[in-house]
Amino acid sequence: MDILAKKKILFLCTGNSARSQMAEGLIRHFRGEEFESFSAGIDPKGVHPKALEVMKEIGIDISGQHSKHLDEIKNIEFNYVITLCDHAEKNCPLFFTKGKRIHKTFSDPATVKKKGDDITASFRIVRDQLKEYILDFTDDEDDIA
Repeated sequence: MDILAKKKILFLCTGNSARSQMAEGLIRHFRGEEFESFSAGIDPKGVHPKALEVMKEIGIDISGQHSKHLDEIKNIEFNYVITLCDHAEKNCPLFFTKGKRIHKTFSDPATVKKKGDDITASFRIVRDQLKEYILDFTDDEDDIA
């Protein structure tokens, strides 16, 4: 598929540190021929080191990605804007786009208070849930809600 024909997809969460970063990398890796992927946050915090770690475990390098505020991508016409947390969905400004706005909640692994294996396990769980969602993503609205 020609790059000009790729659909633009935005993953939006509060901090743009974990869920949306992993989703951006996953769709680029698995569905990059179909989609040009972006991520942003309402209050960007920087890419979480555990997000980098668990993505690397499955052969996906997101170290070149950076945490972005919505203002950095406001002029892009998206086909899809997917909010990944309730806070982002409630606080996401209106995008003047013809694209679909979709809300799909995933827990925030960056909020896990424990250290070591527990936090890593939380990131793996969310990574795997995002991967399944992205692999199943279709234009059929019933399949993506």
